[in-house]
Amino acid sequence: MDTLTISTSQEAMFLEDKYGAHNYHPLPVVLAKGEGIFLWDIEGKRYYDFLSAYSAVNQGHCHPKIIQALTEQAQVLTLTSRAFYNNKLGICEQYICEYFGYDKVLMMNSGAEAVETAIKMARKWGYEQKGIPKHEAEIIVAEHNFHGRTTGIVSFSTDPDSTGGFGPYMPGYKVIPYNDLEALEEALQNPHVCGFLVEPIQGEAGVFVPDEGYLATAKALCEKHHVLLIADEIQTGIGRTGKLLASDYEEVKPDILILGKALSGGVLPVSAALANDEIMLCIKPGQHGSTFGGNPLACAVAMAALAVIQEESLTDNAFRLGHIFRARMEALHNQFPHLVTLVRGKGLLNAVVIKPTPDGKTAWDLCVALKDNGLLAKPTHGDIIRFAPPLVITEEQLIECCLIIEKTIAEF
Repeated sequence: MDTLTISTSQEAMFLEDKYGAHNYHPLPVVLAKGEGIFLWDIEGKRYYDFLSAYSAVNQGHCHPKIIQALTEQAQVLTLTSRAFYNNKLGICEQYICEYFGYDKVLMMNSGAEAVETAIKMARKWGYEQKGIPKHEAEIIVAEHNFHGRTTGIVSFSTDPDSTGGFGPYMPGYKVIPYNDLEALEEALQNPHVCGFLVEPIQGEAGVFVPDEGYLATAKALCEKHHVLLIADEIQTGIGRTGKLLASDYEEVKPDILILGKALSGGVLPVSAALANDEIMLCIKPGQHGSTFGGNPLACAVAMAALAVIQEESLTDNAFRLGHIFRARMEALHNQFPHLVTLVRGKGLLNAVVIKPTPDGKTAWDLCVALKDNGLLAKPTHGDIIRFAPPLVITEEQLIECCLIIEKTIAEF
């Protein structure tokens, strides 16, 4: 069967199930078109997107400025590898460094690659600058983290789905509870610690927001013990939480900043690790890289994607509309406390915790019902629904989506 002849959702789902690895469990909807905050399935039904490809399309689907940058560059030069200089990389590196306030950036493709980059960078710094004995560097991480799915990264995951059957695991990590400063301070007593890798808000775990002051105190503790604070802002960064970075809420500047997802507006994989010279220049030629990392096409797209965030004031929009959304969801919690047990989030990264019904219906069933009513969201960890629309959503559209959610929960 030629994919060009697919005309029904059933055909598409059959093909994915038959020929694709079963490493995801998607909602039963087959999407064929996207524009702004909307998605359409093969049959032409329109949906509000409240997942944003896990916050990769903060700028909305197929943003015209980003697509224009993509198509113009694609017709000229897409890839040279880093064996040669190209006329886009340096411009893009300068743009990103000035945008986020760092000396240097190392561009990669996927978010997991950027995390691996940050880990290698921190270890190299630990050996060369801190004087940690060879092969003894340790990185502190938080329980319930999600930083990717490479064999290195799952070595410090606490999610059985990520770790089960994939050992042996890489050593060199210390797992502590999230949002626990006492545990962090105790772990920092080890002089071989080179970094603390943390999400300012744990996204995949269910939008866990730490106590106020957690990140600022963590940064101060890291400075006290000569340890790098490594912030994974792949999902929380680039306007999603109502600040450019979630770290900005506490005026914290991470020693290493990890970005991905919305860095390209969801158009193609672009990620980055940023740091100042003392850290970044520990990496020498030949010690790290990627054939596609920093390619001209990615550079053109990334600059356009970041420009859209500023030009359209999407960070401010996320901040303002996030308050409206949480207020509506809190009202739902008050109305249906037996079903909606908790609401949390910042900006337009929010989660609602759903208690299973007496007849066994779960957050998954609620997401299927939301789909039927024209809104797409996805459960995580069984009982949590993450709501994260593109940041281009208007207040009027947000209110309409709240009505859909309220109607669906009332019927549920």
